[in-house]
Amino acid sequence: MEQLTDDELVHLLIQDNEPAFRQLYTRYWKKLLIKAYTQLQSHADAEELVQDVFVSIWHRRHTIQLKYSFHTYISAITRYKIYERIAANNKAPHIETAEHCMVVDNTTQQWLDFSALKSHIEDAVGTLPEKCQLVFRLSREQGLTEKQIAQTLGISHKTVESHMRKALRVLRGAVGHFRIFSFL
Repeated sequence: MEQLTDDELVHLLIQDNEPAFRQLYTRYWKKLLIKAYTQLQSHADAEELVQDVFVSIWHRRHTIQLKYSFHTYISAITRYKIYERIAANNKAPHIETAEHCMVVDNTTQQWLDFSALKSHIEDAVGTLPEKCQLVFRLSREQGLTEKQIAQTLGISHKTVESHMRKALRVLRGAVGHFRIFSFL
């Protein structure tokens, strides 16, 4: 099995060949673990995520259609799951950075206003459809461009634009009374 290419292994995997699956796992688990750990900063979360990636591949083995290489395919799945995990953990680096700036100002009222706005934004983001929410978080929390989001999620640029328009419309409506749109 070691001498087979990824394409050959995927072809065998589609035919329920477990040794081919184990070989793909052996080839990629460490690279994926490093990638996941770099993003999540938790060894346990990274290991769980890599396991989820391979479980997902096993479950989807009959429907796998590689547009590019298996390496590209598994990397995209891993990136998607990392972003999904970050979004699920409600990590918001850009908002937290802004929060830190407000603390430095030491203005109690501004701090309270910002906390209320942050909470209100998070509640509004939570009401968005799952894919729309993911696109918004990748854009605003991870700082990805629309093109990068489209590539990461394997969707068209127009779909990303549509999700962002919807997210911003919902958020502007939800925080309109705060009259602060610089975060959006």
